[in-house]
Amino acid sequence: MGTLERPANSIRTFAQHAELAYSVAEGATPTPDIEQFSTSWCRSATRYGIDPADGSAPRILTCGELRELREPLGKLIFSAQEEIDRLYKVVREAGYTILFCDTAGVAIEHRGEDVEASGFEYWGTWLGGVWSEEIEGTNGIGTCIAEERPVTVHRSQHFRSRHMNLSCSGAPIFGVDGRLMAVLDVSAIDPHRSERAHALTGALTVNSARTVEERFFREHFHHEWILAIAPREEGELGMLLAVDGNQRIVGANRSARMSLLLDDRGLQAGVSLWTIFEPDLDLFRRRDRADISTRLVIAGSNDSRSALVTPPVHTAWRDATNVALHMRPRLDVIGSLAKMALAPQAHGGLAPSAMRRVREFVEAHLGDSMDLATLAAVAGLSIHHFAREFKQSTGFTPHHYLTQKRVERAQEMLAHTALSLSEIAYAVGFSDQSHLARHFRQILGITPGQFRWSRP
Repeated sequence: MGTLERPANSIRTFAQHAELAYSVAEGATPTPDIEQFSTSWCRSATRYGIDPADGSAPRILTCGELRELREPLGKLIFSAQEEIDRLYKVVREAGYTILFCDTAGVAIEHRGEDVEASGFEYWGTWLGGVWSEEIEGTNGIGTCIAEERPVTVHRSQHFRSRHMNLSCSGAPIFGVDGRLMAVLDVSAIDPHRSERAHALTGALTVNSARTVEERFFREHFHHEWILAIAPREEGELGMLLAVDGNQRIVGANRSARMSLLLDDRGLQAGVSLWTIFEPDLDLFRRRDRADISTRLVIAGSNDSRSALVTPPVHTAWRDATNVALHMRPRLDVIGSLAKMALAPQAHGGLAPSAMRRVREFVEAHLGDSMDLATLAAVAGLSIHHFAREFKQSTGFTPHHYLTQKRVERAQEMLAHTALSLSEIAYAVGFSDQSHLARHFRQILGITPGQFRWSRP
């Protein structure tokens, strides 16, 4: 692998890029390759006031500063070592460095060739580099944090001209509470790297981030039964549930929380697994040490999901082999089972009267906390029977429908009231202003502030 070199600056090229960045921020139609990042470019220019022509290098934190930031994520960093090493073995020959970043965009762990450290430090793709969107503009780490989704930014898709030879792919890692915990990023400086070649690295990064996420979930709940549940449709993510000895759900990954409308309050109250699936008490009476392959039938329906059930790590079994077996991620395997034929499903959707009751209830209680069990009770159905029939009737999951209605109500309040964004967020049922902004942008493509400013 050759030594990194700093490419000679092309004043015309860099100047043109800066001019394009300013024009997009001012409302010009972006070129096709920039279109998906236009919102981030606008944030970079208007919210953060970043100069795209600024040639200063990203900040590199000191060892002392890094120690303070690493400490809260020590368990995650330790848990992620094996997967980071595995990924680095795959991408190192292509000249990539790996950055493992906190939610402020700081690289608190890294992999890279020490002989090229000075080059990586010059570009900021090294331990201690600060890559928040607020400081560096659109980039694979900062934009991944801002939008909480996998982001691949190739060369001139970056906001700052200085980063035009950088290709980076960031993937979010969510904690056991469903909240963003870290970002895994793979970056390279190469003015000749094609977008297609880098896209392959982006897919690897996403898979590794999901592996880190699942392993950390399993380590956190190693005293509980872990259910890995196959997605229903291609493109969906598998669910992870942690279940105690009384078959109560005590933990759920982000996918399960969103699909089942589970939150911390509900989990603390103790949600029985059998309010979601038909009871199979024998499943938890087995004394297998290995995974148990099963199909879980959704309560009140003929619908079922493939699942792998991992028993707890008992003290008597607590040797290196059994611990390693328990922690090994399964969602990459269970995901392939989603392609298996499922049992025949009922047709027809919700009855009109039930649909009307649900719509009226949602409209009247948008500002309140609503979970799937509440909406199912309004419809008079079991939780998963309701979820399935609701989607068949509307084309949306209950969660997506509820979010859509909250965003619509927020639009009305932005247009017709002088309330602050935080006041509107609470009034329509979002936890805070950033929660509102994230979903508002996902659905409408602009922020609440931009929507309000655009009103006559």
